[in-house]
Amino acid sequence: MSDGSRPDAPRPEDAPPDTRSAGREVLGAAAALGRSLGVFVGRAGGASYQAARSGFTRALDARKQRQTARPARAPREQTQAEPSLARPSPYSRFTALRAASGKRPILAIAGGAILLPIVLLAIYIFAALLTLPPLGSGVTVNGQRAITVEADDGRVFATRGTFRGQKLTAADLPPHLAQALIAIEDRRFYSHFGIDLRGLARAFWRNLRGGGVREGGSTITQQYVRLVTLNQEKTLWRKTQEALLALRAEATMSKDEILLGYLDAAYFGAGAYGADAAARRYFGKPAKALTLPEAAMLAGLVRAPSQLAPTRNLGGAKERADVVLQAMVETGAITPKEADAARRQSVTLKTPPEAPPGTNYFLDMIAPDLKRLAGTDGDITVRSTLNLDLQSLAEAAVARRLDKDGARRKVGQAAMVVLSKEGAILAMVGGRDYEDSQFNRAVQAKRQPGSLFKMLTYLTAYEKGFSPETVLVDRPVRIGDWEPENDDSRYRGPVPLRTAFALSINTVAAQLGQEVGIPAIIATAKRLGIQSELPNVPSLVLGSGAVSLIEITRAFGSVLSGLTPLDTYGVNAIRGGDPKPVYVRSDPAGTASLPVEPRTMMLDSLQAVVESGTGRAARVPGQIIGGKTGTSQDFRDAWFVGMTPDLVVGVWVGNDDDSSMNKMFGGEMPAGIFHDFVQRASALLAKGKARKAVSAARAEPASPAPPPPAPQTVGQDEVRGVPSVIDTGTLSFRGRTVRLLGLEGQGGHLARQLAGYLRRREVICTGPGETGARCTLDGADLAGMIVAAGGARAREDAPADLLDAEDQARAERVGMWGR
Repeated sequence: MSDGSRPDAPRPEDAPPDTRSAGREVLGAAAALGRSLGVFVGRAGGASYQAARSGFTRALDARKQRQTARPARAPREQTQAEPSLARPSPYSRFTALRAASGKRPILAIAGGAILLPIVLLAIYIFAALLTLPPLGSGVTVNGQRAITVEADDGRVFATRGTFRGQKLTAADLPPHLAQALIAIEDRRFYSHFGIDLRGLARAFWRNLRGGGVREGGSTITQQYVRLVTLNQEKTLWRKTQEALLALRAEATMSKDEILLGYLDAAYFGAGAYGADAAARRYFGKPAKALTLPEAAMLAGLVRAPSQLAPTRNLGGAKERADVVLQAMVETGAITPKEADAARRQSVTLKTPPEAPPGTNYFLDMIAPDLKRLAGTDGDITVRSTLNLDLQSLAEAAVARRLDKDGARRKVGQAAMVVLSKEGAILAMVGGRDYEDSQFNRAVQAKRQPGSLFKMLTYLTAYEKGFSPETVLVDRPVRIGDWEPENDDSRYRGPVPLRTAFALSINTVAAQLGQEVGIPAIIATAKRLGIQSELPNVPSLVLGSGAVSLIEITRAFGSVLSGLTPLDTYGVNAIRGGDPKPVYVRSDPAGTASLPVEPRTMMLDSLQAVVESGTGRAARVPGQIIGGKTGTSQDFRDAWFVGMTPDLVVGVWVGNDDDSSMNKMFGGEMPAGIFHDFVQRASALLAKGKARKAVSAARAEPASPAPPPPAPQTVGQDEVRGVPSVIDTGTLSFRGRTVRLLGLEGQGGHLARQLAGYLRRREVICTGPGETGARCTLDGADLAGMIVAAGGARAREDAPADLLDAEDQARAERVGMWGR
């Protein structure tokens, strides 16, 4: 051949491929493919693809033309950079594509980066749209029915459950309520299309500047669809569906229909769903009768109904109402003059504040009875047996003793039950603080009653022929492996049963139990209302079986009333929507009674305990008192159950973890609590005195009537002027110190508040001396005002009016008693 090559030399197309060249081609083709795929996405993808395809075609055509035109070269002159045209590489197409599309890589990448999120967002919104629930398909309220609870004298003191009013119509909607809601929640309600982009931008900017979520951008329409269709989850998915539903609502409903629907579905606190329910719950009137200040208060609740509910925080609700009124002025709904007039107009609640925390133990206890007696349908009003005056006294008696000696004697908890002679539960203290623990120690706790159980042992013996004069010997006793001992480790020899019971002698009770038999004592306990399981063991006579406070108090009540068992109850009547009551309590038929003679002997023995035995701390001068003390092993429980001719009172103290107290006997703190309660309760019941109902609004309380002025005599010392405050019980008049009669003053912020209140106001104090002075401010007793506001404690020897004021402050959790 002319080129000098050998005839058998391999042709270029037969030469083995160079692996390094092939690898470079693979990488180049992959890069070109990646760029090409990016070009394919979006609007620019089509044009780029056509350009690449045209370039690729032109490249192939040019290559074919070069192949035809140029002469063949010797194989040895071919380089690795020139692949054979006779056998094209499988990656040559992508190489050409890369060359064609590489002219506009920036456009391809930018188009993909911009359009890909848009495509994904469109897919997300489409998915949300496909799964969108029907408008109004959600359940707005699924709570228990509304229950209004009255005390035994008809005073409403608690509400529970869900209140539903009437659905509003355009004719029922008070203009001020609509204007107030729009002003504070969505000022552009009538101009946006369900989503307020301007409001969202404003909320975003303010939240960004504030460093947190301070303002929301949801419209009334969005809030409405969330209430009636969606849940309250704070997720992007829910917000997307909320926006789509808002658009749908705006397209299918009028603005007024949306506004009415929102007012019917919104929660206004205190169990009230809907504006009409809230108007009736707080103000005792339908929504259409709301005044401007009342409408402003309701409109202000929807942002934080649980926090601002007037029954819980009337001050906060009023402050929020002022903000609403200002917003109405800014939107032109009312004039500044109308706003000022509305602020001056008083807002009085027609229902009381939230139930005093201590009464919740009682409310929890009667809840199962309400379901059983009244069924499950319809709102009800319950006339309970609770006496609010006695309840307040009971809580105060327990709190004072625990505050005074609880820490020193290692006593953490206490419980108390007060029964009428007929079995009505007049007061109940289930623990030291309901907000800390809802466990009702008066009903749910089962503890060993100790010597309290001896009452059942002695009653069984009296029914079997023994009498208080029967003599047994106080001596060491062994019954099987059990050897009971007396608390003082003494033995008194022969003693009558009346004395043995009064002194709570254990050895005599053990012998008596063997005489009458443990099964007979258990039968007596069951007959008197003890429902707990009792062990058939000799130590049962000393209270080794666990019982509840209400059970053992009920047993003592059976002795007082003579009924076996005494039927304890907390509900007198239940009313529904119809005039006819749903339930009225009637006396149980066929109730057995205790034999007169054993019952009389038992009452005499109980009286001996208080007169000369272990219960002397329970004595109240001028009162006939009977009772029994009880102390369980290792001082884990201390009890006293006592009675007057009208009441039966059971008291328990101890610790929830069953730890031992500091040698606390039933004749100490429990008997002392009984004494404190009965001393004041008896006087209250005897005089027929009923303290006024807790003010429904407390923020709008009637000014307390000043107590009778202290008697003044000629020459009686008097100090007057503008005082400085040392503490809330001690004033200084130009260097002369005056203590307020009956107060234990408090310092700190309470003293500063009193100082601010008394600034530039004259105080008149009469009869200052070592015991203290009576001081008046504008004719009202200053000490009573301070105690009623929770600014000081009343001393144990304080006048009755100060003790009453402290009880009320404790119950309402004001001042120093607040949490």
